[in-house]
Amino acid sequence: MKSRRPTRRSAPVAAWIGLACLLVSPAVASAGDAGAIPEVVEFNRDIRPILSDNCYACHGPDKNARKGDLRLDTKEGLLSEDSVVAGKPDDSELYQRLIADDPALRMPAPKTGKSLATRQIALIRRWIEQGAKWEGHWSYIAPRRPKAIPDDPDGASHPIDRLVRARLREAGLHPSAEADRVTLIRRLSFDLVGLPPSKAEVDAFVADRSTDAYERLVDRLLASPHFGERMALGWLDLVRFADTIGYHSDNPMNVAPYRDYVIKSFNENKPFDRFTVEQLAGDLLPGATTEQEVASAYNRLLQTTEEGGAQAKEYEAKYAADRVRNASTVWLAATMGCCECHDHKYDPFTTRDFYSFAAFFADVREAAVGRREPGMPVPDPGRAEALRTLDERIAATKARLDASTPELAGSQGRWEASLGGEVRWQPLGFESVGTDSGTMLERLGDGSLRASGNIAVKEAYRITARSSSKDVTAIRLEILADPKLPANGPGAAENGNFVLSEFRVATAVGDGPIRPLKLGTAVADHSQDGYPIAKAIDGRADTGWAILPQVGKGHEAIFEADGPVGDGDLTTWIVTLDHRSTFPRHNIGRFRLWLTTDPNPSRSLGLPDDVRAILAVAPESRTDAQRGRLAAHYRSVAPELKPLREELARLETQKQALIDAMPKVLVTVAGPPRTMRVLPRGNWLIETGPVVEPAVPAFLATSANGEGRRATRLDLARWLTARENPLPARVVVNRLWKQFFGTGLSKTVDDLGSQGEWPTHPELLDWLAVEFLDRGWDVKHMVRLIVTSETYRQSSRPTAEQKERDPYNRLLARQGRFRLDAELVRDNALAVSGLLVPVVGGPSVKPYQPSGYWDQLNFPTRTYQADRGPSQYRRGLYTHRQRTFPHPSLLAFDAPSREECVADRSRSNIPQQALALLDDPTYVEAARAFAERIVRDGGATVADRLDFAFGRCLSRRPSDAEARLLADLLSKHAAHYAADRDAARKLLAVGDRPAPADIDAAELASWISVARVLLNLHETITRD
Repeated sequence: MKSRRPTRRSAPVAAWIGLACLLVSPAVASAGDAGAIPEVVEFNRDIRPILSDNCYACHGPDKNARKGDLRLDTKEGLLSEDSVVAGKPDDSELYQRLIADDPALRMPAPKTGKSLATRQIALIRRWIEQGAKWEGHWSYIAPRRPKAIPDDPDGASHPIDRLVRARLREAGLHPSAEADRVTLIRRLSFDLVGLPPSKAEVDAFVADRSTDAYERLVDRLLASPHFGERMALGWLDLVRFADTIGYHSDNPMNVAPYRDYVIKSFNENKPFDRFTVEQLAGDLLPGATTEQEVASAYNRLLQTTEEGGAQAKEYEAKYAADRVRNASTVWLAATMGCCECHDHKYDPFTTRDFYSFAAFFADVREAAVGRREPGMPVPDPGRAEALRTLDERIAATKARLDASTPELAGSQGRWEASLGGEVRWQPLGFESVGTDSGTMLERLGDGSLRASGNIAVKEAYRITARSSSKDVTAIRLEILADPKLPANGPGAAENGNFVLSEFRVATAVGDGPIRPLKLGTAVADHSQDGYPIAKAIDGRADTGWAILPQVGKGHEAIFEADGPVGDGDLTTWIVTLDHRSTFPRHNIGRFRLWLTTDPNPSRSLGLPDDVRAILAVAPESRTDAQRGRLAAHYRSVAPELKPLREELARLETQKQALIDAMPKVLVTVAGPPRTMRVLPRGNWLIETGPVVEPAVPAFLATSANGEGRRATRLDLARWLTARENPLPARVVVNRLWKQFFGTGLSKTVDDLGSQGEWPTHPELLDWLAVEFLDRGWDVKHMVRLIVTSETYRQSSRPTAEQKERDPYNRLLARQGRFRLDAELVRDNALAVSGLLVPVVGGPSVKPYQPSGYWDQLNFPTRTYQADRGPSQYRRGLYTHRQRTFPHPSLLAFDAPSREECVADRSRSNIPQQALALLDDPTYVEAARAFAERIVRDGGATVADRLDFAFGRCLSRRPSDAEARLLADLLSKHAAHYAADRDAARKLLAVGDRPAPADIDAAELASWISVARVLLNLHETITRD
């Protein structure tokens, strides 16, 4: 734009633009009137959106895409002498470029495919004429309360009403009357708890004419435990909560307790700033509680992979980018994800900001590729108390075991004397190794073998060794724990156990024949109940030796020969470890073999190596530390302490069983932070970009940047909720507004940047944001404030003028009307039918789902098993979320897959929704349960039953036309099912709930038809 000036537009074109500025009266300017030119043009409202849509891609924040070294997104660039001359559009090159006849000079350039409408050009002209006043982007300026809230001529006192009605008066519109009381209680119930009110609740509210009846209804619903469930639904969309990992295998992960944390937080009205800190950095809080650690699961909710061929560095980059996208959208409504490859084209976020923001999460310990860990056990109050009791009893038992007595000292001395010196073991080196089924035996530097590769279901290890030892009396099998084994081993089974079906030895002295060696006795340091070491030499392959529950540590067994073996010549040893039990893959994971000539080899069984070494030292030469270690070990084997050891083992087994039964949750554990670099264009293969430290976006603030130390997630969380941060309070109240009106004050609830929408009521949005801050981030206060306003309580029925002037209700002259969210559609049907199990919290559940829907899931393949009993009738919030295969019924009603943050669910109206309501077993079964209630409780006549059904489903009576239509349907279907009772029985068989034996099948089936119609009505699934 710094080249030659364009030729002026011809007079007729300029005249039309000028006429557009003058024709429209400012009195009717409104958000719904696209042709209006306001009397006073505001930069943020009227000009910035035009520049952002049409100019910023080439003349905005992205320095790599910037043309002509010109910025139109900054005050300095836009108001430079070469761009805009205040008060003089004809001397302003910006304006002249917009109206240029020469395509080479016209802006936007024709090749961009963009062009400005006549009205947009007219707005820019008027703005320049009025002095070209600049404003910083509204969302990046700290919110302020309006200097004065206009008085309302009709006497409204609520700040929300006064601000809304002032805007309506500007547009020449009037607010709607208050909705009827039935509509109000239904609206509030769906908005605050996500469930329909009962008939009794509706009748009580309609009959209550006290002046505070509505406020008391609001307070009752805010106090309901279901309030937290309703609020959690939107939050879980934001943080992309799901039950599976998403990528590749999409296997389950343990995160359900995080959902309970969210529900509990909303129910207890946890301040939003604390809610934020606990999720981003609960693990970093001093003395973090279990609840705060559970909250930190937020950082683990992203998609991950287990794919064997995946590159770790690639997925580290993916995870970092995911966390930036999510956190910036959730708390800032900012599209920072655009900056992974380049500076933002519309907002002041840079690529460096992106990677500096990602660096806050570089300390999260996780496997880039591989199976997620089970997670932290989370006890409920009952289990927590039981755990405390067990811990107290375990501590008391350990104290008794650790107590020193003269009697114990004497028996220890006798024990040491009985050992008669150290049993000396000679390692049996491996000459060759082999297996039956292809399990690899890896030789390690310490003389041990470790099973690796594809562990066979059943296996035999054969080891050939040679020794010159004479008079060998026993062979010792030492089984070692290993971090590469499941549960640390020492077995290869998933739980760390093994089953040694048979231990066989064959020998040959010199060149003599190979003969089986008869083993006389076998002893082990520990045997699992029912699986003693003796069963490893009894010749049977169906049981064997195992060591549960003492997995995760080493064990040993000593097998004694019937007589000495070897005469000093070279002896060949062939040792076979057979794993042919009924338990697949229960092979030993890592082991060593030893020989001894000691006549009493088992006397030192189970002695740890360090204890053996101490016993080799003369008693008078032992250090205090050695004496203490020896005493501690003796307590673990002393016969007189056996009852206490058994009691301790029993208590620890009980404790472990209690922990195993607890739900688990992935939590955040901090470790040394990974190095974070700027990746050129997001390419994880290029490691030449500069290293960055954690930092918040530079143009917003620097207060979270560590002040001389490396900043942490805790610093980030505190910056996000700092009063000087202009975004989070606005973001939250804007989303709350959307929840209660259908559209936010700025409809782009996930983007409040330059591409976002200027708020329809900026003063109201700022007032709400400041109120939120001043009230200590009190969510329930803000909800109550909104729903007690007259604006909220308006009727949703539009007048002809409102539909014409404000078709999308952006000026709030009425309430919104919109379909219930997917989960609430299901909840409503279950509640109306009486099937709903309203238990709050707990694990995810699996409602009915079409057979074969999961057939494409692999690694492993899976078959969906629908839950039985009460779990089948839980709220939709608890439905198992399989990211790659979302539940089809919820998907039909626009529930997201939760692969990414979703701040604004779409609302469609497609035939599949009606089909789901008619054919999904959940809704068919709900219709049957509803029909049972109609028949049992609805009265004797068809008219009475229809009144009952409408009252329960829609909180009203049917009209005469509705009653006639449904009575005809009932009659038609009654005749059909009376003639075809098999069809009636098939209908009654849908779902797990048993069909009642005391109601005629044909009669019930005909009422099911009526119930299905009612559950399928637009009115039934619509919040009015």
